[in-house]
Amino acid sequence: MFARLPDLKERAVVRLTVDGRAIEARAGESVAAALLLSGVLVVRTTPVSGAPRGPFCMMGVCFDCLVSIDGEPNRQACMVTVRDGMQVERMQGARKVDP
Repeated sequence: MFARLPDLKERAVVRLTVDGRAIEARAGESVAAALLLSGVLVVRTTPVSGAPRGPFCMMGVCFDCLVSIDGEPNRQACMVTVRDGMQVERMQGARKVDP
């Protein structure tokens, strides 16, 4: 369903980890694109009903692609460019806040 278009020039391969699983992306791609290309369609669940959500608009409007990146939660995956060594975690429901 989601495929990478052919590049006019070679781009470097970037390696990142998603929920402990290594994936590869191309330099300049968004985290959301890298997730979709690796087969990750659900990136979070909603806090109230637990409904699955995934990248939708790919331009920062809908907030359905929220993930934790390098320990920082609620990042829009479509608005962040991949970089080597990045740690991405899918978010499940509401974030727990320590008292």
